[in-house]
Amino acid sequence: MPAQSAIGTKYRPRELRRRVMLRARMRSMAGWSDACILNISSRGLMINAPSACAAKDSTVELWHGEQVIVATVVWRKGSRAGLQTEERVPVDDILAMSQSPSFQLTAAQWPEVDRRKKPRPASESRDRGRLVEFVGVGLMAATLAAGALMMVEQGFARPVAAVQAALGR
Repeated sequence: MPAQSAIGTKYRPRELRRRVMLRARMRSMAGWSDACILNISSRGLMINAPSACAAKDSTVELWHGEQVIVATVVWRKGSRAGLQTEERVPVDDILAMSQSPSFQLTAAQWPEVDRRKKPRPASESRDRGRLVEFVGVGLMAATLAAGALMMVEQGFARPVAAVQAALGR
């Protein structure tokens, strides 16, 4: 009986991967970040996302132009990650779209007008939270002060009325 090769029934042959360098936007639980697609096949891709690369087994959305790819992170190593999709990836469409001049990856060719919502810095969110807390505490203090004033007024109303009656006013 001949020896079983490494590509026997135990291992599946790898699908052809196309090496590319395509800009993309990635949305994960951490929010939006920039990513670069390094290779692509019909069932997955490898990306480089230096900022916040998603955790293993998490789901991410990858946007390249009009294409949206929903995938699961199957491995991570540093800023690189391997993504696996449930749906087939339209490799030819993505490669055809990336040939247009607006999608060429160059260092100085980022869009002049970025319509994406800019993330707020943590200090701005913290300041906004402090302002809301300050306004809430101020409203509670004003309400308590008005209630105390009404109680004091009612407490003094009867004696003041008695004094006014005695003075004949």
